Amino acid sequence: MQTRNRPLMIAMPKGRIFEEAVALLRKAGYPLPPEFEESRKLVIDVPEADMSFILAKPTDVPTYVEYGVADLGVVGKDVLLEEERDVYELLDLQISYCRLCIAGLPDWKPTRSPRVATKYPNVASAYFRQQGQQVEVIKLNGSIELAPIVGLADRIVDIVSTGQTLLENGLVELETITQVSSRLIANQVSYRMRREEIQSMIKRLKAVVEGKHD
Repeated sequence: MQTRNRPLMIAMPKGRIFEEAVALLRKAGYPLPPEFEESRKLVIDVPEADMSFILAKPTDVPTYVEYGVADLGVVGKDVLLEEERDVYELLDLQISYCRLCIAGLPDWKPTRSPRVATKYPNVASAYFRQQGQQVEVIKLNGSIELAPIVGLADRIVDIVSTGQTLLENGLVELETITQVSSRLIANQVSYRMRREEIQSMIKRLKAVVEGKHD
């Protein structure tokens, strides 16, 4: 894999994480143009920062990093736990805070063979196994809140930020599995070959995260 003599390639998901990560990079002194967030391109070159950005689905970011298409990535801890990709987790960026929760209808009662709907089947299966609970995990790709309402599942495992979506659909939080924030990750080969460059970025971002940047 050729990593030298080309811009640092960074994979990011569009949306909240992207916007907050771009703000973080700007605070760290990286010259990203004002119109950067408005671009509809999937690959954005920023020669003045010696960087290029890949805009991908959140679940695909670790894949681009693992296979070396991207040197670095910014991704939620929830995705890292679910995807279990072979990447280095370098820094908690402390942005896009949310939590991975179990939720259900207020009158939910345990059943003998409960079904759990989620976008995170690996995380959910591991969690309930650790709790000594046998459940049937049903993978869904969107509108997870619908599952208990229509009787597809007894509970759901999903990301919760404000809790407003649960409230509007008559659901309540039952348990918190883990707190989630976005992380900076690296391809293992890129980290070795561009260690100085990547370490410099970590130092600059860490200073911002810790509130020590001028």
